[in-house]
Amino acid sequence: MLDRARAAIDGWRGSAASSGAIVAGADGLNDPGGMTVLNLLGRGSAGVPMCEARALSVPAVLRALEVLCGLFAMTPFHYYRRVGDGKERIDYAPQAQIFLTSANAVQPAFLLKELMLGDLLMCGRFGSYIHRDALYRPSALSRLLPTAIAPVHHWDKADGLEMFYDAQLPDGSRERLSRNDIFYVPGFSRDGLCGIDRLKLLGNTFEAAASTNEFAARFWDNNAQPSTVLTTKGKVAPDEKLKIRNDWQQRFSGPRNAGATAVLDQEMKVEFLSVNNKESQFVETRGFSVVEVSRAFGVPPHVLFELSRATFSNIEQQSLELYLYTMLGHFERAAAYMTHQFAEPGCFFEALPEAMLKGDIATRYTAYQIAIDKGILNPNEVRRRENLNDRPGGDEYRVGSGSQIEGQQPAKPVDHRPPAPAPSQEEDE
Repeated sequence: MLDRARAAIDGWRGSAASSGAIVAGADGLNDPGGMTVLNLLGRGSAGVPMCEARALSVPAVLRALEVLCGLFAMTPFHYYRRVGDGKERIDYAPQAQIFLTSANAVQPAFLLKELMLGDLLMCGRFGSYIHRDALYRPSALSRLLPTAIAPVHHWDKADGLEMFYDAQLPDGSRERLSRNDIFYVPGFSRDGLCGIDRLKLLGNTFEAAASTNEFAARFWDNNAQPSTVLTTKGKVAPDEKLKIRNDWQQRFSGPRNAGATAVLDQEMKVEFLSVNNKESQFVETRGFSVVEVSRAFGVPPHVLFELSRATFSNIEQQSLELYLYTMLGHFERAAAYMTHQFAEPGCFFEALPEAMLKGDIATRYTAYQIAIDKGILNPNEVRRRENLNDRPGGDEYRVGSGSQIEGQQPAKPVDHRPPAPAPSQEEDE
């Protein structure tokens, strides 16, 4: 207990923040200059760590991030209270409103969830400052820069793990925050404290894709001729070489100067050292970089418009696998940390991705018919799923063919046969 109290006092005093530097985690993931294995793996060809802007310059990376974050933000997260064997939804609790309508006075909940998954995918961590009302209830969240958050932990035998976070606030100040002040979510992690940083761990993959795009831009900007050699029999002074080179590039480089006529003097000859992109499989290399990015983010290649091996039969299955193997993990991670941070006893958060898994209208209505006939759903529950208003009598469950209300005696069948004719006198005699 004494060790824990000392750690808490040091945290509140901000001993680490007073030095003006963010303290890195024990694994070195947050130290951009540290000689760690992940930093060494994540350094690009220029000797600097892969930055987010350069990674997003790759169209496949930008599209993968946009798709995953969009699906995550469109999925509602509801706040429930356990009631007996069931649950009831609580939409007007302050912590529920943060993730349903508005994260703060400026940003809607959609943007907060979009930023959350984006930070988890790119940096491996998401953090936001918790604003509280007079009753100490969470009322708003302010997102913090994920690269400026460093978890600091303390452990003892009596009470286990205690967490603090050295973070830079939106006003530029740096403080050591307790877990009551910050909503912190780590991504996929090997220590439970810091998530894996894709920009560092997969920096070489993103750098290769970005370099391929740059090569294509330079190739076409130079009239699809990577290099040119000008030779002459006489000796040319260094300053004259520079003038000739600049004059050649100004007159003949670029797509607008394609096909221009060159007039050479002083017995000068030109030779083009072209690269055969077909033999070097340049197009295949660019296609493979899209597949590598899809592996990095868990996105089927057809979502990134890589359709070389797609068929009409497997695209639907791959779209379903996007939710099963990628999105469900993100939903459960976010709901678990929302529950851990904000839920009161007996309450929990839950994501509802069913709205994003709707099939075509004929398939949906067939499934609704079966659900109503089996007493699984009532008509009003079906109407709510289709964003329609309730109707009188629609809250009653039906069984059988859908015409019998559950708990009521089945109506006697009506005999629609015509009445039998009365017997005549001759037949009586």
